[in-house]
Amino acid sequence: MTTISTSTTIGSGSTSGSGSTSDSSASKIASLTKQITSLNDELKDVAKDKTLTDQQRTQKQETINAQIQMLQAQIQQLQQQEKEKTEQKQEKQEITEVKADGINRPTDTNQINVYV
Repeated sequence: MTTISTSTTIGSGSTSGSGSTSDSSASKIASLTKQITSLNDELKDVAKDKTLTDQQRTQKQETINAQIQMLQAQIQQLQQQEKEKTEQKQEKQEITEVKADGINRPTDTNQINVYV
């Protein structure tokens, strides 16, 4: 009887410092994509492996596919977080950028100085 054991290390760390979060997200996504590529290669190797029985092959393929789906979900989560951060930055910019229209917010040419 042959026992099949697989292990996948998925990075789980914290980031600190003043570095750009988009760079760290991009590097995490790149790392996850690289892991998916290696799992796809492993999946191809399993399909070609003649030493495994059909049941073992199917079990191993299902395990690898589950790992791939988990990594894809992590990528989607990182992309969603990045999108939300971008939207929050845009909202903050819109709030702080109040256009001077001359009414209650004077422009350079439309300004009254009152001295008491």
